[in-house]
Amino acid sequence: MNHAKIEKNVGLLGVLTAIVISIGGLVEIVPLYFTGQVGQASPGVKPYTALQLEGRDIYLREGCYNCHSQMIRSLRAETERYGHASMAGESVYDHPFQFGSKRTGPDLARVGGRYSDEWHRAHLNNPRDVVPESNMPGYPWLATTSVDADHTAAKMKALRIVGVPYTNAEITGARDTVTGHTEQEALIDYLQSLGLASKTWVK
Repeated sequence: MNHAKIEKNVGLLGVLTAIVISIGGLVEIVPLYFTGQVGQASPGVKPYTALQLEGRDIYLREGCYNCHSQMIRSLRAETERYGHASMAGESVYDHPFQFGSKRTGPDLARVGGRYSDEWHRAHLNNPRDVVPESNMPGYPWLATTSVDADHTAAKMKALRIVGVPYTNAEITGARDTVTGHTEQEALIDYLQSLGLASKTWVK
């Protein structure tokens, strides 16, 4: 078929583009449904606790994902800096997952345990106190804002519907677990959980 005809006919170009994208999507996506790797948790990976789940929601609410990805690609420059390349099984309980390659700040897929809670507190209050060249904004209000415990159990119930194996006891105790904690504590608990499971299987 003459390329000029396709390029000048917007309708035909749109239809052919949709067909090509659909075929590419099927080739990439369908095979994933026939492998256990994608839907099966990697060794040591567990659902987020109630407090970590609230911390994750704060992470999303504050837009942290706009500057920090949680996906280490299998490129030498990334694995030498951040650690082993990310595995699909590490993110089976993430809804939505925090993949991506946009990094104004460093990738956080393996940040758990790298710094102390005190470091994170100082960093969230005023990043330049611990990283002088940082352009990250401070989040001091997190230290004085209490976690809203009213919806934690409902969030966990919703996540159970999509495959996160929360128990009835965990859901029932969710309110008590998060009550009395600040948003800063919840966010730090979430950050400290990232990538810990990989230490059990990455040499």
